[in-house]
Amino acid sequence: MLAWRVNKPAPISKQPLVLGEREDPRPVTGELLIRVNVCGICRTDLHLAEGDLPPRSAGVVPGHEAVGTVLESGSSSSRFAVGQRVGVAWLGGTCGTCAYCRRGKENLCLAPTFTGWDRDGGYADMMTANEDFVYPVPPGFTDEQAAPLLCSGIIGYRALKRSALPHGGRLGIYGFGGSAHITAQIAIGQGASVYVMTRSAEAQALARSLGAAYVGGTFDRPPVPLDSAILFAPAGDLVPVALRSLDRGGTLAIAGIHLTDIPSLNYGKDLFYERQIRSVTANTRADGAELLALAAEMTLTPTTTLYDFMRADQALDDLANDRITGAAVLKIR
Repeated sequence: MLAWRVNKPAPISKQPLVLGEREDPRPVTGELLIRVNVCGICRTDLHLAEGDLPPRSAGVVPGHEAVGTVLESGSSSSRFAVGQRVGVAWLGGTCGTCAYCRRGKENLCLAPTFTGWDRDGGYADMMTANEDFVYPVPPGFTDEQAAPLLCSGIIGYRALKRSALPHGGRLGIYGFGGSAHITAQIAIGQGASVYVMTRSAEAQALARSLGAAYVGGTFDRPPVPLDSAILFAPAGDLVPVALRSLDRGGTLAIAGIHLTDIPSLNYGKDLFYERQIRSVTANTRADGAELLALAAEMTLTPTTTLYDFMRADQALDDLANDRITGAAVLKIR
């Protein structure tokens, strides 16, 4: 098969992704062999390529928003049929036995595996996946539309839950890329008012088109106190900015897997009056199932930019330099 891999992390300008032939994967018991049609491009892939997330295996294939069709099952019986369209997301496996797994908090598992980090992902012709962590794709979405839902959508949905947004409340969103523009649609669809702070003029225009109540620059203060906020940009210096925009009792959820250092906080200005910060760590399978069902019910419309498979390195470079509005998707075939 043909696949992109990360041999040695480096700044994306130095093209750390390498394209080449690899031996076709074979599914073991409990796995599916999937022919990949498209794979969404996530900022986590950029963090992996540049070394913010050190690769956990040599020459790992990135990609954890893969949509494709089942070619083969490694088990004699499977809940998926050959030819069925499926999606593979970031959470690739859990131990199932630790205290967190037993409590239904498998996103905090002590021995998880992640697609495109621990095991090869979707920047390839084919991939294998643990079938217990594979999702059926709702029929109302094209492959290109479905791909961003599998991480950008799922993580954004979990971040929205972690933000403790009250019904009809005011939600601030910092950064407006692949995950944020899907999350905004969910929040607005559920009756919230959304206030977007982002530096890209194109992203600001997208936020307005989706119905944001306010759109401003990254460091601008929204015109009203916020009940909740989500930080999607991987910039720690925005944490105090977002906290100071919260009303009393407000919650800030930080959605990224990587964040630059947070500057010193002033207790009185930033945290007093029961403001709080919450991180977002991966997702559970229940989060994924809920998000996909909600996406079909609400008819979410991801904004995507399609890249030919041979241009994966260019797509990541565009992501790093804010040249993508919405979500980027690799077309494998």
